[in-house]
Amino acid sequence: MAHEVTLTMDGLLINWLKEVGDAVSAGDIIAEFEADKATVEVEAGSAGEVLELRAEPGDELGEGTVIAIIGGSGEVPAPAAASEAPSASAPAAGNGAGITAASGERVKASPLARRIAADKGIALNQVTGTGPGGRIVKADIENFTAAPQLPPLPAAPGAPAAGQATWGSLPAADVEVTPLSRMRRAIADGTIRSKSNTPHFYVTVQADVEPLLALRAEINAALAERGIKVSVNDMLIKALALTLRAFPNLNTHYYGDRFVRHERVNIGIAVALPENGLVNVVCHDADTVPLSAMAVANKAMYERARAGRIKPDDIRGATFTISNLGPFDVVDFSAIISAPEAGILAVSSARRLPVVLADGSLGVGSRMNMTVSVDHRVSNGAEGAQFLNHLRGLLEHPLRLLDLGGV
Repeated sequence: MAHEVTLTMDGLLINWLKEVGDAVSAGDIIAEFEADKATVEVEAGSAGEVLELRAEPGDELGEGTVIAIIGGSGEVPAPAAASEAPSASAPAAGNGAGITAASGERVKASPLARRIAADKGIALNQVTGTGPGGRIVKADIENFTAAPQLPPLPAAPGAPAAGQATWGSLPAADVEVTPLSRMRRAIADGTIRSKSNTPHFYVTVQADVEPLLALRAEINAALAERGIKVSVNDMLIKALALTLRAFPNLNTHYYGDRFVRHERVNIGIAVALPENGLVNVVCHDADTVPLSAMAVANKAMYERARAGRIKPDDIRGATFTISNLGPFDVVDFSAIISAPEAGILAVSSARRLPVVLADGSLGVGSRMNMTVSVDHRVSNGAEGAQFLNHLRGLLEHPLRLLDLGGV
């Protein structure tokens, strides 16, 4: 029986890795798809033969779109519904959306981008496309701002000629202009929306991480034969997940007219990518997964993210997020909440500092600052402080992070 391959998020089809007639197994990667913050691999959901491909590279597609049919050899797939994968040759919309370039060539744009441009009255020849081959996609229209009309510059000795663009006090020839990528635009839009609409408040504590670092060394010595290495971040994720289990109100999402409290604890992990990219991958059920299994799964996710080979489940379902700048010698910072989540934990570097010991003498210890950003519509300062103190307690008594039946 034929099986439909359906998209689970909006985005841009980049490339087909299989062709009609190719045999596939369940889990084979058949396409690469660019979502707002990541390149996602699309898997075949079942074994069989590729019977039909219903989209072209460069098409902007919506969640739920059927892009391929897989079935038995010689099977005839059902016809595509009218609402599925828009054709790249769809007719141009009005209001200037289908305008041609100055060269007389038709402006390359996805059908969805054309429709949005028509609704907004934007002429496509004013928009810079960031899709394959300069194709204009949905994000280009949504982020388009018409250039202001500036008065001509007065002539002056050594100044650019009238009509030559300048950037600040510098001629255009002295600057490098780089169009925003789809990812940077998504990050910009998301952080602006969150910071503008979410009432953040911040609480900071300092934790003694000497016990945590010592236990990590023992764990890794015990796991060395299995080729597993637990990172400090893995232990922080575990501690954060257990703290969220103790403070379920902060494992809540806010949707304007309702709160949605999640039973599962799925920690989003901010991962820096090459060329100034950023993506949040997700450690699912972080409160129950043993540290060793978590370490293996997280490492694989980080590698896929940095190689641009993310799986859909890698970036779905986060209930709370952690951003760890520990490797970058950071004293303190705060992070922007990933709405609709109720908070985000910012972790700074563990540093060797002068400390007052229990007996009152001066010594040296490892200390780490943590700041939680919380949505004030969901929680308050007192709960934020209690949350962080509970988290600090787990880090300072790290045996409580372990499922002693299986590390």
